Amino acid sequence: MSGPETHRFEDDGGIPNSPLPMLVYHDVEAACDGADSCTELFAANGWLGAWRDGIFSFHHFHSTAHEVLGIVCGSALVTLGGPAGRQFQVRVGDVLVLPAGTGHCNLGSSADLLVIGAYPDGMSWDIRRGDPAEHDEAVANIRAVPLPETDPVGGPEGPLAELWGRR
Repeated sequence: MSGPETHRFEDDGGIPNSPLPMLVYHDVEAACDGADSCTELFAANGWLGAWRDGIFSFHHFHSTAHEVLGIVCGSALVTLGGPAGRQFQVRVGDVLVLPAGTGHCNLGSSADLLVIGAYPDGMSWDIRRGDPAEHDEAVANIRAVPLPETDPVGGPEGPLAELWGRR
């Protein structure tokens, strides 16, 4: 596993995205080793409330929590950053760290897609679909979300703290 790619997306008036970069790790051993291993990695690094499923096939974001998505089976084409964002092909071993506000949508996936999702300290999350009437409230929520204590992949010494301005 190497350090993460970073990507930023602009506010489109519906999906606010974040001034923090979205991170993409490739070849994360725990994600390659399966659902239990990925869940354990995230939990060991303080990212809790793990779930196992896919990625919704509609544009959405979370205004009250950051989210990590570990691809443990299958592959998918996802748009990140909202409808005007960027498409990414994700596969087994990829881990996406989405700061609160980052739009995401599954454009199509293999039948066996399995994703492990979790949140720093098990934060409560919401689902927003980019309604412009909710934009100001969503932005206020996003600003109030605390930075995580640890990187879900690299733990306390992982690059998230530096990339997100924590140290």
